[in-house]
Amino acid sequence: MKPIQIAPSILAADFSILGDQVHAAEAAGADQIHVDVMDGHFVPNISIGVPIVRSLRPVTRLPLDVHLMIEQPERYLEVFATAGADALTIHVEATRHVHRAIQQIKSLGLRAGVALNPGTPLKAVDEILHDVDLFLVMSVNPGFGGQSYIPSSTGKIARLRNLLTQAGLETDIVVDGGIDANTISEIVSAGATVAVAGSSIFNDRDSIAANLMRLRSALPNFTKEK
Repeated sequence: MKPIQIAPSILAADFSILGDQVHAAEAAGADQIHVDVMDGHFVPNISIGVPIVRSLRPVTRLPLDVHLMIEQPERYLEVFATAGADALTIHVEATRHVHRAIQQIKSLGLRAGVALNPGTPLKAVDEILHDVDLFLVMSVNPGFGGQSYIPSSTGKIARLRNLLTQAGLETDIVVDGGIDANTISEIVSAGATVAVAGSSIFNDRDSIAANLMRLRSALPNFTKEK
């Protein structure tokens, strides 16, 4: 199994020094940067948008995975691609034409991701297994950072990994929500390949480097070689 990737979520970062915090995460060995975009409609909160992605692009060499928690995401795919996103992840619940949106993302030269909310069954993605570059399993209800991991997410991750394996696919499974040193091993053992972590990396308790090291140290032994 390939080593787990850790993707710091800037939703929990200090935006007054966002560039410095992303620099610190990259220097500490982060694998990608997770950018949460919220519209106040699909989720009950409003967060960042295109200008932040554009400002981050020259700051880091890491891939920018832009997670669109917005209704009708197809309206904004091109502008986020132009701003510098490397991957765009849309919610299967947020568009009536998920296959069309996936193809649009790929036509822009980006990795196409599909996210599922905690209450969305895996059958919602049965027909697009072969079209997606990454699946994002929400292990909290989207809209706010700092929530606790929903335990039933572990079984969902394992079932999704089994579906992909049966289809002959090694598609990335990204898990987002409540990921810390106590939960990261559980999601990886279930089949996740990317762990999104926000408040367990960006906080006042320790440095970004120390927090990232703590997460890596909690990984199962078979994933630690990097």
